[in-house]
Amino acid sequence: MSKISKKSLIASTIAGVLALAGSNIAAADALTDLQKAEAQIFKASAKSQSKIDSIYEQTQDLLAEYRTTVDEAEVLSGYNDHVQRMVDDQKANIASLQRQIDGIDRIKQGVVPLMYKMIDTLEQFVELDVPMNVEGRKERIATLRDVMNDSNVTTSEQFRLVLEAYEIEANYGTVFDAYQAELDLGDRVITADFVHMGRVALIAQSLDYKEAWVWNNGTRSWDTLGDEYAKTITDTIRMARKQLPMDLTKLPVFAAGAQ
Repeated sequence: MSKISKKSLIASTIAGVLALAGSNIAAADALTDLQKAEAQIFKASAKSQSKIDSIYEQTQDLLAEYRTTVDEAEVLSGYNDHVQRMVDDQKANIASLQRQIDGIDRIKQGVVPLMYKMIDTLEQFVELDVPMNVEGRKERIATLRDVMNDSNVTTSEQFRLVLEAYEIEANYGTVFDAYQAELDLGDRVITADFVHMGRVALIAQSLDYKEAWVWNNGTRSWDTLGDEYAKTITDTIRMARKQLPMDLTKLPVFAAGAQ
């Protein structure tokens, strides 16, 4: 081999080495670029994953909130149905009460005139009845008339008072009672003791026990009694006042239909 050839070979070798070195440098640069690209891709992927995780968490929160909302909606729907049934029931009660109120108004139209008639009848009855406690009975009737004109007293209370007056009058037929009051004898008025056994007998006696009278409802007057009744009448008055024990006694009584 000639020297030139050797030189050429050496030169070629050096050139090849240089080319290989340049190729290695280029490859290293490409690898670096690739690594940078991969790093960027990894960074971008991690960022994307972070976004995905965040979106997933938000989705789970929204899903939980949706489920809670659905549950609350079901609860509210059930409660609203309950409230609606209550409202419907209240409306029905109100309608029923209104019908009752309308009925009461119609009842009042019949009851009020009836009460006035009952009071008039009661007044006539007292006038024709045995005059026991007559002043108190007349005062009760006057009070009833005042009550009927009082707008502050309800119709039901007015009717109750009228019925109560009738009950009191009915009880006079069974009461054994004594009281003191004025006695009008026509020619004079005196204070006397009165005793009545229901409506069977009404007797009066002077406070000095010297005179006695029995009410004659047929003649609407007082009949004078003899002295033989003085003690029995006194004892009867004391028994009515519970000053003596109850016992048999003899009193003048008019036979049925007698005048």
